[in-house]
Amino acid sequence: MDSDSYLPSKRLLGKVAVITGGARGIGAATAKAFAQNGAHVVIADILDEPGSRLADIINGRYTHCDVSIEGDVERAIQLALDWKGRLDIMFNNAGVAGPDGSITNLEIGRLTSLLAVNLHGVVHGIKHAARAMIDKKTAGSIICSSSSAAIMGGLASHAYTMSKEAILGLARTTACELGEHGIRVNCVSPHGVASEMLVGAYKRFLGNPDLKTEDVSKMVSETGSLLKGRGPTVEDVAQGVLFLASDESGFITGHNLVIDGGFTAASNQMSFIYQG
Repeated sequence: MDSDSYLPSKRLLGKVAVITGGARGIGAATAKAFAQNGAHVVIADILDEPGSRLADIINGRYTHCDVSIEGDVERAIQLALDWKGRLDIMFNNAGVAGPDGSITNLEIGRLTSLLAVNLHGVVHGIKHAARAMIDKKTAGSIICSSSSAAIMGGLASHAYTMSKEAILGLARTTACELGEHGIRVNCVSPHGVASEMLVGAYKRFLGNPDLKTEDVSKMVSETGSLLKGRGPTVEDVAQGVLFLASDESGFITGHNLVIDGGFTAASNQMSFIYQG
């Protein structure tokens, strides 16, 4: 589904957002959805060319940001404050796939590198977003990208799964603390979205370097959802993040919004029992 098929409703009118990993994939789709709904968006990423180009398109701002470096995240948030004087929304979206393979061969150095991005990066985002929101007395919304892999075993590597499940716990504990300031902390957990990361994983697992995005989307629509013939898109996830960023979710915190077409909720392997 194309992002243009969603009608903007100005649900974020005047709000200021920072999106890490916002240059492509789910982050870019969310940046567009936020801007279409009236938000001022700072894109923070290590992909300078696509990030800058997208920021120009949505009349936002771009900053180079490696989320594993705390100072980079702090500077991204400061850019929002210098630009618009406040921060209302923080979307901690940046992440990497990390090492595959058996736990018996897991290289701790590579695990440490993954956690520096996937987990420490989220800690940096929550920490500095919360400081800005408390200082400006903004009842803001912090959203973190987790994954269906945090809910169901066997969907991703040990390292990636560990990092994404840790994010769920972090979101719950920080929701407890920051609720005193009116700040909400929630997660989104997508499944099967044919992002660059997932397509790369399928290429490795299936040993097929020629796989395309549409090939992965077709596989997911056939086996990774209760909704037959309907695969997930980056825009589906962006709409979930938009809801959690908006005042429409004003009484929701400490929650994990699973965007998986029902995959982790129930099995479709026995669907024949409902027929006839």
